[in-house]
Amino acid sequence: MSKILIRGAKVLGGDAQDVLIDGETIEAVGAGLSAEGADVIEAEGKILLPGLVDLHTHLREPGREDSETVLTGTRAAASGGYTAVFAMANTFPVADTAGVVEQVYRLGQEHGYCDVQPIGAVTVGLEGSKLAELGAMHESAAGVTVFSDDGKCVHDAVIMRRALEYVKAFGGVVAQHAQEPRLTEGAQMNEGIVSSELGLGGWPAVAEESIIARDVLLAEHVGSRVHICHLSTAGSVEIVRWAKSRGIDVTAEVTPHHLLLTDEMVRTYNPVYKVNPPLRTERDVMALREALADGTIDIVATDHAPHPHEDKDCEWAAAAMGMVGLETALSVVQQTMVETGLLTWAAVADRMSYAPARIGQAKGHGRPVSAGEPANLTLLDSAYRGEVDPAGFASRSRNTPYEGRELPGRVTHTFLRGRATVVDGKLA
Repeated sequence: MSKILIRGAKVLGGDAQDVLIDGETIEAVGAGLSAEGADVIEAEGKILLPGLVDLHTHLREPGREDSETVLTGTRAAASGGYTAVFAMANTFPVADTAGVVEQVYRLGQEHGYCDVQPIGAVTVGLEGSKLAELGAMHESAAGVTVFSDDGKCVHDAVIMRRALEYVKAFGGVVAQHAQEPRLTEGAQMNEGIVSSELGLGGWPAVAEESIIARDVLLAEHVGSRVHICHLSTAGSVEIVRWAKSRGIDVTAEVTPHHLLLTDEMVRTYNPVYKVNPPLRTERDVMALREALADGTIDIVATDHAPHPHEDKDCEWAAAAMGMVGLETALSVVQQTMVETGLLTWAAVADRMSYAPARIGQAKGHGRPVSAGEPANLTLLDSAYRGEVDPAGFASRSRNTPYEGRELPGRVTHTFLRGRATVVDGKLA
């Protein structure tokens, strides 16, 4: 690979600097670097961030290639500025064995748009009754460190305790989908005023909060790590804040859509707003933003959940839950967190690169933009404004809640170990 000089970018939103890439590595960072022998990217006014890392992506392969594949999903990730994603285990077959996680891992290596780290299932078949092959998945070529039954909750306290004990031996983490199933039977949206007015089954906040409370206590008892997926309520924030004050080893994530959208959107009965956990109230949204700003919530994770057209283009009750998010995540964070003054770009780098890489142990990712580091980088035109058009998505699915909405920011370049995967806003 030839040398590349990124000229005049605002590194982490700070002063304009040049960044020289040589092969897979950042050779130098500073003002007035020589462009001799290098391809030059003029980046005046643009924001340069470390490559983004998503700890919560659904790539669907194997088994639901009509929704997404590792190829299309990683192309979508690169388009959104991501250089690494963690692929959830709810595939067909479930990623509960070394063989399945190795298949996903190798597909990621073959396609090369971003690194793919499989997440292993906690229980066999996501059925919640028997531990999966956690040790074998960790020792496999995929080197799994994160385990989750996401889409389903590990609701049995004994199974959850055993999982926490097992992963402690090799420094792994259990990522919990916090949803007490008995409290959400038939639930269609957030339980509250809007659900009462619409006559839709309510999804109470306590269904999430009770599981989080139990699991942080289990993690404290075992001395293990627990990660809370897609936190969505103000009460959940307070539980995590309390747990951290006690020194419990808990981390948490919030999705972009829970930072922006509320249950008021469900009044349209448009299934694009149907998601798990459901969109909550304005009060919850504000609490989530404040918690992300103060560090109670550690990271932003997309919960990118692609579905084919027929699974969303139907009546509300029959529609699948989930939204695509890889290609819009950074824009939503810019609007909700940066333009509101809640986060600096340096803090965005922490919440969307450094911290998720640290939690998931993504080698070579979430590293500083400095000499000697891997050249995993994202260049953002933060001044851009444009309407979201899902027809231009790299993802195979189009179930975005932002169609026609104006969002700020546009990823112009993404580099994976010095190789451009996105150039001038288009896939390389």
